[in-house]
Amino acid sequence: MIRVGIVGFGMGARVFHAPLASSVAGLELAAVVERTTNNAAQRYPGIATYRSLDALLADASLDLIVVSTPSGTHFEIARQILDAGKNVIVDKPMSATSAEIAQLIQLAAARHVFLIPFHNRRWDSDFQTIQKLLHEDSLGRLVFLESRFDRWRIAPPTARLWKEDPSLGGGVLLDLGTHLVDQALVLFGKPEAVDAQVLCEREWARANDAFTLRLRYPGLPPQRPGPVAGGPGLTVVVAANSLSAPPGPRFHLRGSKGNYWKSGLDPQEAALNKITRIEDPAWGQEPATDWGSLHIDVDGAMVTRPVAPIPGDYRRYYAGVRDTLLGKSAAPVAAVDAWRVARLLEWAQESSAQRREIPCDWSDEPK
Repeated sequence: MIRVGIVGFGMGARVFHAPLASSVAGLELAAVVERTTNNAAQRYPGIATYRSLDALLADASLDLIVVSTPSGTHFEIARQILDAGKNVIVDKPMSATSAEIAQLIQLAAARHVFLIPFHNRRWDSDFQTIQKLLHEDSLGRLVFLESRFDRWRIAPPTARLWKEDPSLGGGVLLDLGTHLVDQALVLFGKPEAVDAQVLCEREWARANDAFTLRLRYPGLPPQRPGPVAGGPGLTVVVAANSLSAPPGPRFHLRGSKGNYWKSGLDPQEAALNKITRIEDPAWGQEPATDWGSLHIDVDGAMVTRPVAPIPGDYRRYYAGVRDTLLGKSAAPVAAVDAWRVARLLEWAQESSAQRREIPCDWSDEPK
């Protein structure tokens, strides 16, 4: 049994890490750091509550520590955990800068422990379904993919105020941008260049609350060889804002055979907000009203059909972490993946400030 401790018990721990770790065989949610409250113990009777990170690290029974604190604190907390020789999951973003992530990667290697980013949206239903469509070559030669996270949030926040403080890692670029860029990198690898706008659109905003990133890729062949291999390059647009009502489509893909449209969000976060562990055998399944649609040209006529999604399941991430610690598999998300995301977001900030496309030079990637 792998005993798990969590640093912090805010929204990230309560909604994601605690119920997920409690729902995977071979993992035991054993301890938490809460400096003044006992919220975890009320939800998970028997869990040990520590008042400091040092006290948690002194618990030799813990095999895995999860960092679920404000983004600006991730680097220092993860550094202390790695220095203590503990395996660690770090909520996204792993750190505010790629340079700090490179330091954590180096330290994890020196201490011979695992450093694993929490990029859980790789296990979203819509993302899993898109991977399947691309693998099956359903759209032919892909020329464009748009991935959006639109919201309507006009009122200043009354909680989690650090999200509006750039010095503490606040801003939608580090928050939602980490997820969207990670998904793009999983699908297509490293882009050649990025052209970005990173903005504050709400008059009271202190941290960025909107972005649009255009990632430029060379021409990509379809998954299966055929007469349309090669051709023009691929453009990937990832974007988010807080002034969209109604929100735009979550995904839009265009290819030589047709298009795919998907609206709405993966249902897991909303469901996890109401439970302490997953027990529903139909977990992660979307209602048919939320399915995406495929629009394919058949002999000059456009044929539309709904696409039954692959159910999302964030438990697969934690099952992958368990198997990694047991020596059965590679980490479900490599630490260098967090570095790549952070580096690309830095280029996006540079592009927005200079109002030009920035080439992506990946030569300093940590080994």
